[in-house]
Amino acid sequence: MFVRTTSRKNKNGTTVRYLQLAHNEWDPIAKAAKMKVLHNFGREDQIDRAAVERLVGSLCRLLHPGRAAALTSGAELTFIGSAAYGGVYLLDQLWRQLKIDTIMTRILASTRRSPFTERVLFALVANRALDASSKLAASHWIGRNAHIDGLPACSDDACYRAMDWLHQVQNSVERKVFDQVATLLNLEVDLLFFDTTSTYFEIDEGDEPIARDQRGVPLPDPGNTGEEDGSGPVMKGFRTRGKSKDHRDDLPQIVIGMAVTRDGIPVRIWSWPGNTTDTALIRQVKDDMRDWTLSKIVWVGDRGFASADNRRYLRQGDHHYIIGERLRSGSAEAKAALSRQGRYQDVAENLKVKEVRIGETDRFVICFNPDGAERDAAIRERLVTQLEELIAGTDTLSATKRAELRGVISTKPGLNRYLRTTPNGLLRIDAAKVKAETNLDGKYLLRCSDPKLPAEDIALGYKQLLEVERGWRDMKQVIDLRPVYHRLEERIRAHVILCWLALLLIRIIETTTGATWRRIRDEFDLLTVATFTGPTGTFRQRAELTKPQRDILAKLDIPTPKKIVEATPATDA
Repeated sequence: MFVRTTSRKNKNGTTVRYLQLAHNEWDPIAKAAKMKVLHNFGREDQIDRAAVERLVGSLCRLLHPGRAAALTSGAELTFIGSAAYGGVYLLDQLWRQLKIDTIMTRILASTRRSPFTERVLFALVANRALDASSKLAASHWIGRNAHIDGLPACSDDACYRAMDWLHQVQNSVERKVFDQVATLLNLEVDLLFFDTTSTYFEIDEGDEPIARDQRGVPLPDPGNTGEEDGSGPVMKGFRTRGKSKDHRDDLPQIVIGMAVTRDGIPVRIWSWPGNTTDTALIRQVKDDMRDWTLSKIVWVGDRGFASADNRRYLRQGDHHYIIGERLRSGSAEAKAALSRQGRYQDVAENLKVKEVRIGETDRFVICFNPDGAERDAAIRERLVTQLEELIAGTDTLSATKRAELRGVISTKPGLNRYLRTTPNGLLRIDAAKVKAETNLDGKYLLRCSDPKLPAEDIALGYKQLLEVERGWRDMKQVIDLRPVYHRLEERIRAHVILCWLALLLIRIIETTTGATWRRIRDEFDLLTVATFTGPTGTFRQRAELTKPQRDILAKLDIPTPKKIVEATPATDA
């Protein structure tokens, strides 16, 4: 159906245009299409435009508002602006696949909180993955710079209220999200990796100590002073100074722990006061995971968790462990492992293993990385050369001056390792230490309690602990865990949960597509949504999809977004 225009000249020689509503019909006899006039509108300059507008309006009510706006606005269509859409859409669809929206909505149903709380939390998670900023800046980002389905705008107060609620329901949300992730990805949680990191705050003083339980959670009774006896309450501030893994011992910090599967999927996260040591943390983590009805687990941890108490605790419930041992500790077990003879077995590129039997309970595996050995040797050679230059000619110095230099070198662990002082106070290279270190180049020692796990799997399992380190790196560099702009402990903890949810979505996308999040994010930055307004209303239309975008959506089993993202019909004044 179309509008046909014909032109004729009147008696005065002026060209007059006539309008007709027509459509083509197939003539089976003539075997050709013939035009049929349905309605004559008459002369164009005498047409009843109000009647035509009413007709068009009646027809448009049969169409989708956005489609009607696109078809009828014509030259009167006005471009309002554009917003990011591709990355948000990708994350939102995965969020819904994991049913995180359903999980939160069901929990919210038993409260008086706004049902938009779930949308606000998703928007904050998307902000961390796409354009990490403070919550105040994120509230401006939502709706203005990014289109969030179901959330046209958001205030900073709404963000803070949503975070307060998320902190309250953390345990329930984490458990239900894990169940959905395990179902969606068919996860085999047989190896569970755990490690900790710290994040600092650029403030002068830490938080005032308050009474906390052994898990670092504030006690409800503020008058409880607590006793640091290892069993009762303790007095600790949340943001406080401790051993910083960011080399910022001068600033208050908090400690964060994360459990990750062998595929790099983060399944749970914890936060503790900044002066919490690694020694007892893995026991609390094991207790927290006990109620998740997981099958037999082999816990994989770094050297900070290798105490005898931790090992006994991890063995409970028919679970096992793979834990790194300190080769340089000088322990009897480390010395015995290094003294055993035997041939190394190639298990992977740049990885050789040798199992040694020391006792009846634990198994020990020495791992050797040839490339790592070359790096260790090069570093040691550079340090020894630097140390030789520092102590050259010091025999002629006074004892006081040599002592001063000795004190300076003692503050540099790399150099101090290879320095010895003679009985007469002279500074020398410790040749015995250099020789001992040469024997350790590229090696690390593992302890395992599982009697059936092959030495190759023990080595490869521990090597995958790098997935946790990669998670920390992405948490700090991609998701921007720091700086943390919050002051209240509850919101700091909620901020960590938001970062975990963002990392969870990112890692699932990377695992499924085989591409890095940076590349995927850059590709979907091209997919924007534009806002137009016209006589029939306002609508938002996405840009055309590229082939890489379609391929990524297909791998993630995510449908392509609708052409008209949102439409609002005009209202009569």
